[in-house]
Amino acid sequence: MVNDNGEQAAQVEQELAEQGLDWQLARAASLEAALAMAADLAPDVLVCGERVGPAAGLAVLTQLRERHPDAVRILLMESGREQEAMQALETAHRVLPEPLEALPLIEAVESVMELRALLEDPALKQAINRVGALPAAPRQYMALTRLLRDPDTSAARIAEVVSQDPTVAARVLRLTNSAYYSGGREISDLRTAVTRLGQNALRHLVLASEVFAAGADADAIRDRSLRISQLAGRLLAGPSAELASTAGLLSEVGLLLPKLTVQDQHGSAASYATTGAYLLGLWGLPGPIVEAVAFHLQPARIRGSFWVAGAVHVAAALVNGREIDTAYLRTVGQLDKLPKWQALAESLSEAA
Repeated sequence: MVNDNGEQAAQVEQELAEQGLDWQLARAASLEAALAMAADLAPDVLVCGERVGPAAGLAVLTQLRERHPDAVRILLMESGREQEAMQALETAHRVLPEPLEALPLIEAVESVMELRALLEDPALKQAINRVGALPAAPRQYMALTRLLRDPDTSAARIAEVVSQDPTVAARVLRLTNSAYYSGGREISDLRTAVTRLGQNALRHLVLASEVFAAGADADAIRDRSLRISQLAGRLLAGPSAELASTAGLLSEVGLLLPKLTVQDQHGSAASYATTGAYLLGLWGLPGPIVEAVAFHLQPARIRGSFWVAGAVHVAAALVNGREIDTAYLRTVGQLDKLPKWQALAESLSEAA
């Protein structure tokens, strides 16, 4: 742990002892101390406060990542800064609220380690290596995401990026001329279309166009994934809705890969969810998205409260007509919302 709050470290140590976990915890109060300590300890987990002396915690975590790329990285951040927290997930596996509570920290570590064990299974790696060439990372989506983080980016610059792929540009124009967006006025200018569509819808359209561009079933998978995305994004609030929406869009990306005959560590055949999560991990997408794709068929394997994986589980099950894990929803205190979510899914389906 890298922060200036020794009391938090003591609380974590107490919770570890009460749960019978033999994890060792060391704390550093400065960047220099953290770098020296991490070099000696080779940590499995790095936890950084929002500020470490005069330095930003994210900058400290980035430096530590360079030395220990395999460590689980957790950043602490004050509540009310959701957008910054979402951006920090490019470096951190998790962003937890500050002041830190011990139990959510332990649950976050265990969940990330569960995902890592799943995706680093040697049998799965061998099976995926036999597939050959995997789909390329969605470069246009990633370039667009970076561009949209700059508040000074103009609609003209965004339109320039979109126009680099004629297929994507055509889909943007087609969608903005639909009854939902056009308001009865024909839109032929790509810059106007980009403005009318909005950033979130634009990102998802570009992502779907790039990822589901080929294959006999690609169109059907893309259309179904867009419905899952739309519903998953309605089940969470704030910036978490955007994470859920993106994870929902990518929840079936594993169907683009050949079916693999491999047993995971639990003795179950590796599903399209696992192989899809492996692919997203290679692409470098944020951890919560990879985790949600990996576990949306088995959300009970995620520790903690109802979040992205739970939202994608519910959305994908409702769109695909699968059984929902009601025992899981009861455990995370969300079962009473299921009738409302079912009604929402029906209304979205009728509107499609």
